[in-house]
Amino acid sequence: MKNIAIVGAGTMGTDIAFAALTAGYSIRLHDISVERAHASVAHIMDRLNRYCESEKIDPDTAAKASQNLSICRAMEESCEAEFIIESVYEDLGVKQEVFRSLDRFCAPHAVLASSTSCISITEIASATTRPESVVGVHFMNPAHVMQLVEIIPGIATTRETVETAKSFVRSLGKTFVEAKDYPGFMLNRMLIPMINEAVYLLYEEAGTADTIDKVMRLGLNLPMGPLALADMIGLDVVLAVAEEMHRGYSESKYRPCPLLKKYVAAGYLGKKTGRGFYIYND
Repeated sequence: MKNIAIVGAGTMGTDIAFAALTAGYSIRLHDISVERAHASVAHIMDRLNRYCESEKIDPDTAAKASQNLSICRAMEESCEAEFIIESVYEDLGVKQEVFRSLDRFCAPHAVLASSTSCISITEIASATTRPESVVGVHFMNPAHVMQLVEIIPGIATTRETVETAKSFVRSLGKTFVEAKDYPGFMLNRMLIPMINEAVYLLYEEAGTADTIDKVMRLGLNLPMGPLALADMIGLDVVLAVAEEMHRGYSESKYRPCPLLKKYVAAGYLGKKTGRGFYIYND
C-alpha cells in the first residue's frame, strides 16, 4: 500500500499528510477550497525544509516527500488510492456526504477511514454501500508529532479493514489503541469534560485562565493546562466534540459551557485565529 488520499486540507489533514509523506507514501490531497489545498502544500513544503535544516529528516527523504505530494481538484482524482482518510469538519452530515461520494468512485478494495475525534463510525459508514471497509483513525493534534492514534471499528467493520488501519498507523512510527465506537471514543471522553469544567471555572470567575491552567500544570504535572490545550485544539473543535458527546449520551455532564459557545460565536477559536482563552500575537 503506497497510495494515500486525504480529503480535507485543514490542520489535521495537513499534519497527517506530512506524517505519511515522510514515511514514504504518495499523497493526493483534496479540499473543497483549492486555496486551502495550496496553503496546505505550502505549509508542508516549509516544514520539510525546516526539518531538513534541523536534521530531523535527511535531504533525500525531503526531496522524495515533495515529489510524492499532489493536489486533487476533484475527489474523483483520488480513485486509485488504496487508503483514503477523511479529515473534514466535525459534522456528521458533512462527513456522510464525503463518504457517499467516496463510495461511488473508490476502488472496491479501498479502505475508507475517518479522522473524526468523536462521531460514530457506524453512522458515518451508513452513508456507504461498504460499511465493512470504513474505520476510524483518530490522530491526536498535532498529528505529525503525537504518538497515539485511536483506531475505531464500526459495527460492520471487518477485521481485515482494522488490521490494514493498524498496519498504516504502525508504518508511520505511531502507537495505536483500538477503541469502541461510542461518542468521544476513549481519549475525548476523558479530555473534553476536563476542558469543559475548566471553562466553567472561568465562566464562574473561580479563577483566571492562567491560574486555572497553573493548577493543572503544577498540581498534576501536566505539560499544558486545559484552557491552553483547548486553544491549541481549536475552540470550535472542542465545542463540536462536546455537542456530539452531549447528543450521543444525553447526559448533562457533557453539556458544553455557555462561555465556550460564546467564544466560538465571537470567532475566538484559539491559536488559529489569534484569540481564544489567551491572546496570541504571532
